Amino acid sequence: MSDLPDYHFRIRENGAAVFRIDTANRQRRIEMEQIATVHLGKGEIRPQGARALTEEDLAEITRWIEARRALLARREMDEMHRTVEQLNLTAHWAQTRATPEQLDEVTDALLLAMHDLRSVLVRKKADRTGPPET
Repeated sequence: MSDLPDYHFRIRENGAAVFRIDTANRQRRIEMEQIATVHLGKGEIRPQGARALTEEDLAEITRWIEARRALLARREMDEMHRTVEQLNLTAHWAQTRATPEQLDEVTDALLLAMHDLRSVLVRKKADRTGPPET
């Protein structure tokens, strides 16, 4: 049991509950004591109850926050690359295999979503390139 980490982060929507792991007890059981909650969006660390977090607790929680944010950012970019791939696969499906009924079911929703996406991308690209030079 000595291979267990000192902390466990129970992932939840936009954060985690933080537990300290204790295996050094008389029954040799794994005990998990909640010591804090983390809100990733706000960058907030809230101690559980009236508990005071140690410097070690805060350092480990901060390391987890940084690693979690990096992981979520990588996943987000991976999802965008998958979306491009999925759009290509959708175009191929529409051209080669889709029945008229299937196309009727999804065409309007796809066209609106793609129009919305195109509008956002064009506006963002214009913002990045700046005003035209005169």
